[in-house]
Amino acid sequence: MELIDGKALSASVKLQLKERVAALETEYGRKPCLAVIIVGENPASQSYVRGKIKACAFVGMDSRLIELPESVSQEDLLAKIAELNADDAVDGLLVQLPLPKHIDEDAVIDAISVEKDVDGFHPGNVAALWLGKPCMVPCTPKGVMMMIESTGVPVAGKKAVVIGRSNIVGKPVAKLLLDANATVTIAHSRTADLPAVCREADILVVAIGRPKFVAADMVKPGAVVIDVGINRQADGTLCGDVDFDAVAPLTSHITPVPGGVGPMTITVLMSNTVDCFIRRMNKQ
Repeated sequence: MELIDGKALSASVKLQLKERVAALETEYGRKPCLAVIIVGENPASQSYVRGKIKACAFVGMDSRLIELPESVSQEDLLAKIAELNADDAVDGLLVQLPLPKHIDEDAVIDAISVEKDVDGFHPGNVAALWLGKPCMVPCTPKGVMMMIESTGVPVAGKKAVVIGRSNIVGKPVAKLLLDANATVTIAHSRTADLPAVCREADILVVAIGRPKFVAADMVKPGAVVIDVGINRQADGTLCGDVDFDAVAPLTSHITPVPGGVGPMTITVLMSNTVDCFIRRMNKQ
Protein backbone atom coordinates (compact mmCIF):
# COMPACT_ATOMS: atom_id res chain seq x y z
CA MET A 1 0.00 0.00 0.00
CA GLU A 2 1.24 3.47 -0.93
CA LEU A 3 -0.16 6.67 0.53
CA ILE A 4 -1.12 9.35 -2.01
CA ASP A 5 0.24 12.36 -0.13
CA GLY A 6 -1.96 15.32 -1.07
CA LYS A 7 0.16 17.75 0.93
CA ALA A 8 3.37 16.79 -0.88
CA LEU A 9 1.75 16.78 -4.33
CA SER A 10 0.06 20.11 -3.59
CA ALA A 11 3.36 21.66 -2.45
CA SER A 12 5.08 20.52 -5.64
CA VAL A 13 2.36 21.95 -7.89
CA LYS A 14 2.31 25.24 -5.95
CA LEU A 15 6.06 25.68 -6.46
CA GLN A 16 5.54 25.23 -10.22
CA LEU A 17 2.70 27.77 -10.11
CA LYS A 18 4.91 30.23 -8.23
CA GLU A 19 7.42 30.16 -11.10
CA ARG A 20 4.64 30.43 -13.66
CA VAL A 21 3.03 33.44 -11.93
CA ALA A 22 6.40 35.26 -11.78
CA ALA A 23 6.89 34.65 -15.51
CA LEU A 24 3.37 35.89 -16.29
CA GLU A 25 3.93 39.08 -14.31
CA THR A 26 7.08 39.74 -16.36
CA GLU A 27 5.26 39.01 -19.62
CA TYR A 28 1.97 40.85 -18.98
CA GLY A 29 2.93 43.49 -16.41
CA ARG A 30 0.58 42.27 -13.69
CA LYS A 31 -0.23 39.23 -11.59
CA PRO A 32 -3.33 37.04 -11.85
CA CYS A 33 -5.98 38.11 -9.31
CA LEU A 34 -8.59 36.00 -7.51
CA ALA A 35 -11.61 37.62 -5.86
CA VAL A 36 -13.42 35.64 -3.15
CA ILE A 37 -16.82 36.63 -1.75
CA ILE A 38 -17.88 35.20 1.60
CA VAL A 39 -21.32 35.78 3.10
CA GLY A 40 -21.82 35.47 6.85
CA GLU A 41 -19.58 33.91 9.47
CA ASN A 42 -19.75 30.15 8.93
CA PRO A 43 -16.54 28.93 10.67
CA ALA A 44 -15.84 26.19 8.09
CA SER A 45 -16.32 28.63 5.20
CA GLN A 46 -14.07 31.18 6.87
CA SER A 47 -11.37 28.54 7.30
CA TYR A 48 -11.60 27.51 3.63
CA VAL A 49 -11.43 31.13 2.49
CA ARG A 50 -8.39 31.86 4.67
CA GLY A 51 -6.68 28.88 3.04
CA LYS A 52 -7.45 30.24 -0.43
CA ILE A 53 -6.13 33.72 0.34
CA LYS A 54 -3.00 32.24 1.92
CA ALA A 55 -2.40 30.05 -1.16
CA CYS A 56 -2.72 33.11 -3.43
CA ALA A 57 -0.01 34.86 -1.43
CA PHE A 58 2.26 31.81 -1.58
CA VAL A 59 2.14 31.48 -5.38
CA GLY A 60 2.52 35.25 -5.77
CA MET A 61 -0.98 36.07 -7.04
CA ASP A 62 -3.10 39.02 -5.99
CA SER A 63 -6.32 38.36 -4.09
CA ARG A 64 -9.34 40.27 -2.91
CA LEU A 65 -11.54 39.15 -0.04
CA ILE A 66 -15.05 40.60 -0.01
CA GLU A 67 -16.84 39.89 3.28
CA LEU A 68 -20.59 40.46 3.29
CA PRO A 69 -23.00 40.14 6.25
CA GLU A 70 -25.31 37.14 6.63
CA SER A 71 -28.23 39.54 6.10
CA VAL A 72 -27.05 40.77 2.68
CA SER A 73 -29.85 40.76 0.11
CA GLN A 74 -29.62 38.62 -3.00
CA GLU A 75 -29.89 41.82 -5.06
CA ASP A 76 -26.85 43.36 -3.34
CA LEU A 77 -24.82 40.15 -3.69
CA LEU A 78 -25.62 39.95 -7.41
CA ALA A 79 -24.66 43.62 -7.78
CA LYS A 80 -21.26 42.92 -6.19
CA ILE A 81 -20.75 39.96 -8.56
CA ALA A 82 -21.62 42.18 -11.55
CA GLU A 83 -19.11 44.76 -10.35
CA LEU A 84 -16.32 42.15 -10.13
CA ASN A 85 -17.31 40.63 -13.48
CA ALA A 86 -16.75 44.06 -15.03
CA ASP A 87 -13.43 44.69 -13.24
CA ASP A 88 -10.58 44.01 -15.67
CA ALA A 89 -8.11 43.60 -12.79
CA VAL A 90 -9.99 40.51 -11.53
CA ASP A 91 -9.32 37.23 -13.37
CA GLY A 92 -11.05 34.67 -11.17
CA LEU A 93 -14.18 35.03 -9.06
CA LEU A 94 -15.84 32.67 -6.61
CA VAL A 95 -18.58 32.89 -4.02
CA GLN A 96 -17.95 30.59 -1.05
CA LEU A 97 -20.76 28.08 -0.57
CA PRO A 98 -23.04 27.37 1.24
CA LEU A 99 -25.01 30.62 1.21
CA PRO A 100 -27.73 31.73 3.64
CA LYS A 101 -31.15 30.21 2.94
CA HIS A 102 -32.66 33.45 1.62
CA ILE A 103 -30.21 33.51 -1.30
CA ASP A 104 -30.68 31.36 -4.42
CA GLU A 105 -27.32 29.59 -4.97
CA ASP A 106 -28.14 28.78 -8.60
CA ALA A 107 -28.83 32.44 -9.36
CA VAL A 108 -25.48 33.39 -7.79
CA ILE A 109 -23.52 30.74 -9.73
CA ASP A 110 -25.28 31.76 -12.98
CA ALA A 111 -24.33 35.41 -12.34
CA ILE A 112 -20.56 34.78 -12.28
CA SER A 113 -18.91 35.43 -15.65
CA VAL A 114 -18.13 32.10 -17.32
CA GLU A 115 -14.66 33.51 -18.12
CA LYS A 116 -13.94 34.12 -14.42
CA ASP A 117 -15.65 31.00 -13.05
CA VAL A 118 -12.63 29.40 -11.34
CA ASP A 119 -14.86 26.87 -9.53
CA GLY A 120 -16.17 25.49 -12.83
CA PHE A 121 -19.77 25.60 -11.53
CA HIS A 122 -21.31 27.91 -14.16
CA PRO A 123 -23.76 26.08 -16.49
CA GLY A 124 -21.59 27.15 -19.44
CA ASN A 125 -18.56 25.37 -18.00
CA VAL A 126 -20.61 22.35 -16.93
CA ALA A 127 -22.04 21.99 -20.45
CA ALA A 128 -18.60 22.38 -22.03
CA LEU A 129 -17.18 19.67 -19.73
CA TRP A 130 -19.86 17.19 -20.78
CA LEU A 131 -19.53 18.13 -24.45
CA GLY A 132 -15.76 17.65 -24.33
CA LYS A 133 -15.02 21.30 -25.10
CA PRO A 134 -12.42 23.57 -23.44
CA CYS A 135 -13.70 24.64 -20.03
CA MET A 136 -12.84 25.39 -16.43
CA VAL A 137 -12.85 22.01 -14.67
CA PRO A 138 -14.13 21.97 -11.04
CA CYS A 139 -11.27 22.01 -8.54
CA THR A 140 -11.87 18.85 -6.51
CA PRO A 141 -12.48 16.52 -9.50
CA LYS A 142 -9.42 17.94 -11.29
CA GLY A 143 -7.38 17.41 -8.10
CA VAL A 144 -8.66 13.82 -7.84
CA MET A 145 -7.45 13.10 -11.38
CA MET A 146 -4.02 14.60 -10.63
CA MET A 147 -3.75 12.34 -7.58
CA ILE A 148 -4.67 9.25 -9.59
CA GLU A 149 -2.15 10.29 -12.26
CA SER A 150 0.56 10.68 -9.58
CA THR A 151 0.32 6.95 -8.78
CA GLY A 152 1.50 6.00 -12.26
CA VAL A 153 -1.45 3.60 -12.57
CA PRO A 154 -2.89 3.88 -16.11
CA VAL A 155 -6.60 4.77 -16.10
CA ALA A 156 -7.42 3.65 -19.66
CA GLY A 157 -9.32 0.37 -19.70
CA LYS A 158 -9.76 0.26 -15.93
CA LYS A 159 -13.09 -0.11 -14.15
CA ALA A 160 -13.81 3.00 -12.07
CA VAL A 161 -16.62 3.36 -9.54
CA VAL A 162 -17.62 6.77 -8.18
CA ILE A 163 -19.81 6.69 -5.06
CA GLY A 164 -21.76 9.93 -5.04
CA ARG A 165 -23.58 11.88 -7.76
CA SER A 166 -23.23 15.50 -6.70
CA ASN A 167 -22.76 18.21 -9.30
CA ILE A 168 -19.62 19.40 -7.50
CA VAL A 169 -17.70 16.09 -7.28
CA GLY A 170 -19.47 12.87 -8.28
CA LYS A 171 -20.70 13.71 -11.77
CA PRO A 172 -17.70 15.73 -12.98
CA VAL A 173 -15.12 13.24 -11.67
CA ALA A 174 -17.02 10.46 -13.47
CA LYS A 175 -16.81 12.47 -16.71
CA LEU A 176 -13.06 13.07 -16.26
CA LEU A 177 -12.50 9.35 -15.66
CA LEU A 178 -14.56 8.62 -18.80
CA ASP A 179 -12.41 11.11 -20.74
CA ALA A 180 -9.35 9.18 -19.51
CA ASN A 181 -10.90 6.03 -21.07
CA ALA A 182 -11.98 4.28 -17.88
CA THR A 183 -15.22 2.30 -17.81
CA VAL A 184 -17.23 4.25 -15.25
CA THR A 185 -20.08 3.38 -12.88
CA ILE A 186 -21.73 6.08 -10.76
CA ALA A 187 -23.06 4.47 -7.59
CA HIS A 188 -25.25 6.05 -4.91
CA SER A 189 -27.62 5.37 -2.01
CA ARG A 190 -30.12 3.55 -4.27
CA THR A 191 -27.54 1.29 -5.95
CA ALA A 192 -28.47 -2.38 -5.55
CA ASP A 193 -25.77 -4.42 -3.78
CA LEU A 194 -23.39 -1.49 -3.49
CA PRO A 195 -20.55 -3.57 -1.94
CA ALA A 196 -20.52 -5.89 -4.98
CA VAL A 197 -20.46 -2.93 -7.38
CA CYS A 198 -17.56 -1.36 -5.47
CA ARG A 199 -15.59 -4.61 -5.41
CA GLU A 200 -15.38 -4.45 -9.22
CA ALA A 201 -13.52 -1.14 -9.11
CA ASP A 202 -9.86 -0.85 -10.03
CA ILE A 203 -10.28 2.83 -9.11
CA LEU A 204 -12.76 3.76 -6.36
CA VAL A 205 -13.63 7.42 -5.74
CA VAL A 206 -15.77 8.01 -2.65
CA ALA A 207 -17.68 11.28 -2.17
CA ILE A 208 -20.85 10.71 -0.17
CA GLY A 209 -20.28 12.55 3.13
CA ARG A 210 -20.81 9.53 5.40
CA PRO A 211 -18.02 8.82 7.91
CA LYS A 212 -16.11 5.56 7.35
CA PHE A 213 -18.89 4.27 5.08
CA VAL A 214 -16.66 2.20 2.80
CA ALA A 215 -15.58 -0.95 4.63
CA ALA A 216 -12.98 -3.59 3.73
CA ASP A 217 -15.61 -5.87 2.12
CA MET A 218 -16.34 -3.14 -0.45
CA VAL A 219 -12.83 -2.87 -1.87
CA LYS A 220 -11.08 -4.94 -4.52
CA PRO A 221 -7.55 -5.97 -3.48
CA GLY A 222 -5.03 -3.74 -5.25
CA ALA A 223 -7.51 -0.95 -5.98
CA VAL A 224 -6.66 2.75 -6.03
CA VAL A 225 -8.95 4.44 -3.47
CA ILE A 226 -9.57 8.20 -3.45
CA ASP A 227 -11.47 9.45 -0.39
CA VAL A 228 -13.05 12.86 -1.02
CA GLY A 229 -15.05 12.88 2.22
CA ILE A 230 -14.21 14.95 5.26
CA ASN A 231 -16.26 14.39 8.40
CA ARG A 232 -15.82 15.56 11.98
CA GLN A 233 -16.21 12.76 14.51
CA ALA A 234 -17.63 13.02 18.03
CA ASP A 235 -14.13 13.39 19.51
CA GLY A 236 -13.39 16.31 17.17
CA THR A 237 -11.01 14.42 14.87
CA LEU A 238 -11.50 14.28 11.11
CA CYS A 239 -12.15 11.18 9.07
CA GLY A 240 -13.07 10.38 5.49
CA ASP A 241 -15.88 8.40 3.89
CA VAL A 242 -13.58 5.36 3.85
CA ASP A 243 -12.70 3.30 6.94
CA PHE A 244 -9.00 3.97 6.36
CA ASP A 245 -7.52 1.53 8.91
CA ALA A 246 -9.60 -1.38 7.58
CA VAL A 247 -9.32 -0.55 3.87
CA ALA A 248 -5.74 0.74 3.44
CA PRO A 249 -3.98 -2.67 3.71
CA LEU A 250 -6.03 -3.95 0.76
CA THR A 251 -5.22 -1.11 -1.61
CA SER A 252 -2.33 -0.36 -3.97
CA HIS A 253 -2.76 3.39 -3.32
CA ILE A 254 -5.04 5.37 -1.00
CA THR A 255 -5.52 8.99 0.06
CA PRO A 256 -5.52 9.90 3.76
CA VAL A 257 -8.00 12.25 5.46
CA PRO A 258 -6.91 14.86 6.30
CA GLY A 259 -3.94 15.54 4.01
CA GLY A 260 -5.32 13.94 0.86
CA VAL A 261 -7.76 15.52 -1.57
CA GLY A 262 -8.26 18.71 0.51
CA PRO A 263 -4.88 20.37 -0.14
CA MET A 264 -5.14 19.58 -3.87
CA THR A 265 -8.52 21.35 -4.18
CA ILE A 266 -7.08 24.73 -3.19
CA THR A 267 -3.99 24.21 -5.36
CA VAL A 268 -6.15 23.50 -8.40
CA LEU A 269 -8.10 26.69 -7.62
CA MET A 270 -4.80 28.59 -7.97
CA SER A 271 -4.09 26.79 -11.25
CA ASN A 272 -7.59 27.57 -12.56
CA THR A 273 -7.12 31.26 -11.71
CA VAL A 274 -3.87 31.33 -13.69
CA ASP A 275 -5.66 29.65 -16.62
CA CYS A 276 -8.46 32.26 -16.47
CA PHE A 277 -5.83 35.01 -16.47
CA ILE A 278 -4.07 33.60 -19.56
CA ARG A 279 -7.32 33.12 -21.49
CA ARG A 280 -8.41 36.68 -20.72
CA MET A 281 -5.01 38.14 -21.65
CA ASN A 282 -5.00 36.25 -24.95
CA LYS A 283 -8.43 37.63 -25.85
CA GLN A 284 -7.35 41.25 -25.48
